[in-house]
Amino acid sequence: MGRTLVIGDIHGGLRALKQVFERAEITGADKLIFVGDYVDGWSESAQTVDFLMELQQPCVFIKGNHDVWCELWLERSELNEIWLMHGGAETLESYRNYSQEQKEKHLSFFKAMCYFYIDGKNRLFVHGGFSSPQGPAGDRATDLTMNRTLLLTAINLQGRREYPEPYHLFHEIFIGHTPVTNLGHIRPLHVLNVWAIDTGAAFKGRLTVLDADTKQFWQSDPLPELYAGERGRN
Repeated sequence: MGRTLVIGDIHGGLRALKQVFERAEITGADKLIFVGDYVDGWSESAQTVDFLMELQQPCVFIKGNHDVWCELWLERSELNEIWLMHGGAETLESYRNYSQEQKEKHLSFFKAMCYFYIDGKNRLFVHGGFSSPQGPAGDRATDLTMNRTLLLTAINLQGRREYPEPYHLFHEIFIGHTPVTNLGHIRPLHVLNVWAIDTGAAFKGRLTVLDADTKQFWQSDPLPELYAGERGRN
């Protein structure tokens, strides 16, 4: 049996993705769960999507807020100003030489993504988080992609004997979206039963792959070193 590996927010950093795949020695037997935000930041967003679409391993692709914005552009040519200011401009440039047929294939890929995934060990994988007492199925898509309170509340609750019901719904919860580098960490952050694995690849951090069972992890070099001369989302 292969491993269950969770991959953090990529943000167009294809070089980092390939590097960390090599370091983790990923094989076709491994199951890969991506927690979203494949695009927006570094210069290879469209190329990252190509790479992901060609993977032969069992994969789960969770949709992040940046993926929602990119999907809207691919489908309706909708230019969200917030998106453009947070990496969307770099994503548009990465699609400069793509045909309409190629863009439609990418659109189908984005549309097929799920907003959350629960595995057979009652582990939840979601991009941002959730707040509904019923779990992620009770939340709107925008909550699942944009929520930060699940992690921030967990941090505030550390050391207490009891904590709210949402954390009891799942054995473990794996999220992206909130760069742990903004909280002073460079490695995956574990609080209560939450694992935050966005280690700042969009900015000055690294891309992380985490083994969901053993908690061993691998990281790429810092993205600014792999994309010298680019700003990313810095």
